[in-house]
Amino acid sequence: MPDQSGRIALVTGANSGLGLESARALLAKGAQVVLACRTLAKAEQARRDLQAAEVTAGLDSMNTSSEDRIALLELDLADLGSVRRAAQQLAASHSRLDLLLNNAGVMAPPRTLTAQGFELQFGVNHLGHFALTQLLLPLLLASASARVVQVTSGAQYFGQLDFDDLQGERHYDRWKAYGQSKLANVVFAQELQRRHPQLLSAAAHPGLARTNLQPTSVAANGSKLERLAYRLMGPLFQSAAQGALPQLFALTAPEAQPGGHYGPSELGGMKGWPKAVPMAKAALDPAQGARLWQVSEELQLAQARR
Repeated sequence: MPDQSGRIALVTGANSGLGLESARALLAKGAQVVLACRTLAKAEQARRDLQAAEVTAGLDSMNTSSEDRIALLELDLADLGSVRRAAQQLAASHSRLDLLLNNAGVMAPPRTLTAQGFELQFGVNHLGHFALTQLLLPLLLASASARVVQVTSGAQYFGQLDFDDLQGERHYDRWKAYGQSKLANVVFAQELQRRHPQLLSAAAHPGLARTNLQPTSVAANGSKLERLAYRLMGPLFQSAAQGALPQLFALTAPEAQPGGHYGPSELGGMKGWPKAVPMAKAALDPAQGARLWQVSEELQLAQARR
C-alpha cells in the first residue's frame, strides 16, 4: 500500500472484521481514520484495540502513534436519521474526505426492518451507504483524488434487483435478499462512477473471510445446517486481514481503475491476493444503475417527508 499520510479515510463497520483490519492498515500507512460504528462504545473499543496493537508491536512512539489520527463517529446504517447526523458531524469537523470505505453489512438474518421500515439487508448494505455517500459528496469532491469503495460479496453473482418487491414484503428469502443487497453494491458503484467521474468509484469482495458475519447469521437464524457447513468449510476461510486486501487495493492502489472490481485471486475467488475480477453482469447495465439510483433517492425522500 502506498503511503497515506495526510489522507482522511472513513471506514464504516470499523469495529470488527474487515473494517477493523482496513482501519489498521490505513493507520499503519499514515492515514487519518474515522471509525464509523453503530455505537460510540463500539468505536471506542476499536480505537483501544488498534492502539493496543501498536503498543504490542512497539509502534507507540511520539512519531508513529495513531492516537491523534483516529476519530470516532456514531453511525447506525439501519437508521437514515443517524446517517444524516453522522454526515453533518463529519462536515462540521472536516473540510474534505479522501477515502470512503462502505464496508459495514449484515448477512441473511430473518426478515427485520430498519428504523424507517426498510428490509434490513437492503436498508443497511445498500440504502444506508447510498445515503451516506450522497451526503458526503461535497467533502469527497473537495478532495483532489477521492475514492469510494463498496464492499460487496460473491453473493452478487446470484443476486437480482427485484424492483417490484425490493423490501421482500410479498416474499422474503433471506439469502436472495442478501444477494440482492450485494448486487446493489456493485450496481451503485458503477452508477456513482458514471455520475461523478471526478471520483474513483470501485467495488471489492473479500472471498471467504473469517469475520463475525458468519456466527452472527447462524445465531440469528439458529440453523444447525449452516453451522455445520461453516465448520466443514473452515479450511477454505482466510483471515479477516487477508480478506480486507481487495478493498484496500481498490481504496489505495495506483493500479486500481475507476469502476473497477477486485477480489481474491485463488480458488475461484474464495481466497488469495487481490486482483481485478469480473462483476455481476447486471452491474454493467446503465439502465439498472439509473433505476436503482432513482428508486433509492425516492425511498429516502419519502421517509424524509414523514
